[in-house]
Amino acid sequence: QVQLVESGGGLVQAGDSLRLSCEASGRAINSFTMAWFRQAPGKDREFVAGITWNSGRTDFADAVKGRFTISRDNAKSMTYLQMNSLKPEDTAVYYCALRWKPIVSIPIQPNEYVYWGQGTQVTVSS
Repeated sequence: QVQLVESGGGLVQAGDSLRLSCEASGRAINSFTMAWFRQAPGKDREFVAGITWNSGRTDFADAVKGRFTISRDNAKSMTYLQMNSLKPEDTAVYYCALRWKPIVSIPIQPNEYVYWGQGTQVTVSS
């Protein structure tokens, strides 16, 4: 079993930045893709960003390209989402997720990910 715990969410104004962190425990995650998803009220959970096991590849949703970056530190079992130039439409609960398959790809479908954190709220005011 793997436990994922997100932190770093909060209430910010449009244009501000936040850095989300995801700490994994239980088993080593350094062979697997990590991703961030978000879910706004009344909407489906959507892919935000993903990173392969060795940070060799990243992928981003069109809505966040150029504003968000994703990184990981396998030695610390940490994954990060740096969010810059935040907009009100970025308001959502953000989840980190682990794909428990040793395949170098970044799926955008939530059902490809086995382990999930509890989420952290990000609220961007205008």
